[in-house]
Amino acid sequence: MSAEYATFGLAPAMRAGGVLANGDFQVHRDFVDFIVDGRPLLFQLSDLDAVSPLASDVPPAIFTAQVRSLLLEADAPLPGSRYVIYGCPECADLACGAVTAVIDKEGDDYIWRDFAWQTDDHADLELNGYHGIGPFRFQGAEYRTALGSLLDNDPDAPRRRVLLIGARVALLAKLAAALRTIGIGADITHDVGGVPADELRTYGAVAFGRAVGKDQRAAVRRAFSDAGVDVAYVDGLAPIVPLLVAQIEHALDRSPVEQRRLTRLVAADGEAGVEVTSPCRVRLTAYRLDRLYRTHAHEVFDGILEPGRHRIALDAKAVKGESFVVARTSGSVLVEAMAR
Repeated sequence: MSAEYATFGLAPAMRAGGVLANGDFQVHRDFVDFIVDGRPLLFQLSDLDAVSPLASDVPPAIFTAQVRSLLLEADAPLPGSRYVIYGCPECADLACGAVTAVIDKEGDDYIWRDFAWQTDDHADLELNGYHGIGPFRFQGAEYRTALGSLLDNDPDAPRRRVLLIGARVALLAKLAAALRTIGIGADITHDVGGVPADELRTYGAVAFGRAVGKDQRAAVRRAFSDAGVDVAYVDGLAPIVPLLVAQIEHALDRSPVEQRRLTRLVAADGEAGVEVTSPCRVRLTAYRLDRLYRTHAHEVFDGILEPGRHRIALDAKAVKGESFVVARTSGSVLVEAMAR
């Protein structure tokens, strides 16, 4: 085994939820990802849609148990000293598949090795091993400090509630229902004056409808500022529920920009420009409003892209008139209006 050390760190990450064009939905999950040698370990696992065991929505006692397990202060949950590194974002059931690894100690060092895809209690390294990943040797002090910080401090927990402000109550009700379906709380209001600061601190974003005037927006921003609350503000592009959900998902993304897979989206002249930092599946969906303000959705691309910038032609029928493009990976969402 190599004596070279890998660096170990942690960073907030997100499994992007959303309402898909076919009516399906996927659940929003916030979690803490493992940063190995400066990059998310998840990115080395191709296009895996998964979350670490350090998810923000698990009960505190279970979260603490997961941290102590990774510190080897508890028995391994699987035979052969194997630990779950990433699991199913929908149910966390091992039967759905999980990335596992052996975690050992040598002296003061922690070692992650023998990564594998596992669907039952025993891993088949020959058949399902990740042979190009690891082993990683981490310095004990760095490793314990990173994981211990999750226990020693009151973490800056993601605020998974959104305040919706707009004139179209029926649309806001549909948007709130869609957000709650994917695991994001949503409330509807016209005025935040007099709302206690502690309540304002529960929101991670504020979404404005297109009909909300400048003075009303300024009053809302002032209320949050006076309460010392830093939130993301979303200017709704159009009264299209899946589009607004995507905008809000992007606003709630707390992961460092340099550690995201999807980093750029432009939409103009019948093309979409997309930039990704690691191989991943990218789905492009075009939404448009017709003259009667009816919504039309078109899946215009779904495929694996290699790192770099890509130009993707869009169906002219999908982007005529007032139209918008949503780019989605398992962990990121970007939205752009089609420029003319």
